[in-house]
Amino acid sequence: MKKRPLIGLTLDAEPAGGWSNYPWYALRQNYTEAVNAHGGLAVALPHDAALAEEYLDRLDGLIVTGGAFDVDPALYGEAERHETVELKADRTTAELAFLQGALRRNMPVLGICGGQQLLAVALGGTLHQHIPDAIPDALEHEQKTSHYEPAHEVKILAGTRLYDIVGPVMKANTSHHQAVRAPGRSVVNALAADGVIEGIEDPTQKFCIGVQWHPEYFVDAGDKAIYQAFIAACHD
Repeated sequence: MKKRPLIGLTLDAEPAGGWSNYPWYALRQNYTEAVNAHGGLAVALPHDAALAEEYLDRLDGLIVTGGAFDVDPALYGEAERHETVELKADRTTAELAFLQGALRRNMPVLGICGGQQLLAVALGGTLHQHIPDAIPDALEHEQKTSHYEPAHEVKILAGTRLYDIVGPVMKANTSHHQAVRAPGRSVVNALAADGVIEGIEDPTQKFCIGVQWHPEYFVDAGDKAIYQAFIAACHD
């Protein structure tokens, strides 16, 4: 029996108040369930950038998760910050350390929603800070229905790794007000009908894919295929 590859997932963080009187971490249960259901062994990564390399020494793959916050525009060279932008600086610092270390090691990486946006920035890309202000006649990218339901279709671009995994089209959920503007060193692999970039990848890496939607909800058969391909790469 194959040993399960150890997959690190980045945590979200909240300040004291609400669930706890002290600062606390959070991670939706279906993130870890998706990894374990497809043969991985999920572990959570605290926001300690100084220990990123030691964690990576033990990991076989990295998933950068999403969250209700944004990448600091200063990280992609913009001095002005849109009024809707909300930051979690410690989380972003730690996730960047994990991402950059994983890329140096050619470790399999999957970026989800905000994790895809941070991956784009780590690869030299830029972001639209607020889709409604940046893209005329954009689709509604923050759905009000359950994330277990699709919101729109995504066209997968031929010639990409993602196309080889999932085929030409997927149904996707959506929960974001920012999007990749320029992919930097990465390649665009998925687009919404309004032109919003829905996925990127780095073909120079063993497995390095970012998707704007949340495949852990398994809205489309392609979502499971993404996890299967990612876990398979972590076995190599």
